[in-house]
Amino acid sequence: MAEPLPIGVNLRSVGVDFRWWRDSAWRLEAAGYEAVYCWDHFVSRGDRTSPFLESWTTLTAVAAQTERIVLGTFVANVMNRHPAVLARMAATFQEVSGGRLRLGIGIGGHPAEHRAYGIPFPETAERVARLEEAVAVLRALWSGGPVTLPGRFYPLEEAYAFPRPDPAPRIVIGGETPGGARLAAHIGDGWTTSGARFARDEPIYRDALAEAGRQRADQLVLVAFELPRDGLLADSAWSREPRAELERWRALGADGAIVTARTTADVDALVEAAGRW
Repeated sequence: MAEPLPIGVNLRSVGVDFRWWRDSAWRLEAAGYEAVYCWDHFVSRGDRTSPFLESWTTLTAVAAQTERIVLGTFVANVMNRHPAVLARMAATFQEVSGGRLRLGIGIGGHPAEHRAYGIPFPETAERVARLEEAVAVLRALWSGGPVTLPGRFYPLEEAYAFPRPDPAPRIVIGGETPGGARLAAHIGDGWTTSGARFARDEPIYRDALAEAGRQRADQLVLVAFELPRDGLLADSAWSREPRAELERWRALGADGAIVTARTTADVDALVEAAGRW
């Protein structure tokens, strides 16, 4: 396949082991999908004793065992890691993967997980402010430094960060509210939201880009889909007619899509669907 299918797959990371995740990524890469993504959670919202793969170690291990497929967080929680540490992780990941990282990041939304792990979970306004500052820290440190930023949450003083990532990862902001769309337009290299909210918020996103003097052509807009828990990916349009379904969403303003795969049967359906592309 000359060009990868412009569809990413968000692989389930709860209740599975690493071998399943890795093997699914291998199969999707071979089938031609553009990207695979991993959640950034530590415990399940339901059965807290279910295994839950940590996103960055999972992605890094898979990066070392794949060649082409883009690897991304969907999405990293800004509260889970200091952005200076995250900047260093991302830079190393770029070297390991040969520049294949797509950094999805957002304000987080699982307060019980934060309480369990002793991670602060301030009100929405503060998490938004932290995300704005974190993105500035990431970009500044990816320059190599020295960086001095008198931040409210993440001040830096004569901070160096080598090696510089080449290229610097694209930062895609996850936002499922009108405010999230506006924030993505102002600070991100892209925006992702759910299919259910896309039509409502896409005009808000475009208007916010224009207000910020930024160009839509420079952005990556991804629409995300997760079937009901009793749904079968094999029965969805993403399996039956993937090209037609993607073109439908592109006509509405998206650049690409992210489809969630929970089971081996879902991965089977996607691999089969690639043959219909």
